[in-house]
Amino acid sequence: MSLSTEQSFSVTPIGFIESPFKEKFAIPRQPRLASAALGTITLVAPFNHPDTVRDLEQFSHIWIIFRFDQTADLGWKPLVRPPRLGGNRKTGVFSTRSTFRPNSIGMSAVKLERVVISGNQATIEVSGLDLLDGTPVLDIKPYIPYSDAIEANGGFAEAAPEITMTIEFSEQALIFIQQQQQYPALQQLVEQVLAQDPRPAYKRQSDQIQHYGVRLYDFDVQWQVINNITLVTGINTLVSKSNT
Repeated sequence: MSLSTEQSFSVTPIGFIESPFKEKFAIPRQPRLASAALGTITLVAPFNHPDTVRDLEQFSHIWIIFRFDQTADLGWKPLVRPPRLGGNRKTGVFSTRSTFRPNSIGMSAVKLERVVISGNQATIEVSGLDLLDGTPVLDIKPYIPYSDAIEANGGFAEAAPEITMTIEFSEQALIFIQQQQQYPALQQLVEQVLAQDPRPAYKRQSDQIQHYGVRLYDFDVQWQVINNITLVTGINTLVSKSNT
């Protein structure tokens, strides 16, 4: 069989991700680093029939195969600068999980919380998500421990990133968290996301006070970094464009 770079095929999304992460900044760089990140896979017809997820709840975790749709049009390069290596050293794209890939395909192992059936619509609730809201899902497979959990060498990503940030909350931020009732794990999610230190690598050596913001769910989370201490200065509800 001869191989040709002109061979191509198309794929159809089976569903889409509903996620607390509304922008790429501050999304955990791997799944399960933020266990409080809850999300839903909303299947679309004809893949949303209850029969497609029959017996799925027998498994505690699933693989999500998805498309990096936000970066797909930006192309790819043989060498990339993974954050794990400080953002300066280059290494091969196939040695990383970079979003800039030849076919823009990614995979995440997440915890299956429950399968919801409403009429002829099946949805899947998961946790430990690391995906942008609206991400197209190409396939779902059960995580099988005896086959998938193997003793392996993790190369330059042998262990989970070391947590070096201390997270503190202002009085305003804590009051907001306590008053909102829609997301009981909001504080935990903010802590887990910011503890990963989502700042660009070159910013981490600066002694200056740094101000940042990120959208989680429909909230604008503001924080600043001073000497490796992250202070969440405020959390506010974002006003939707339809209401402006």
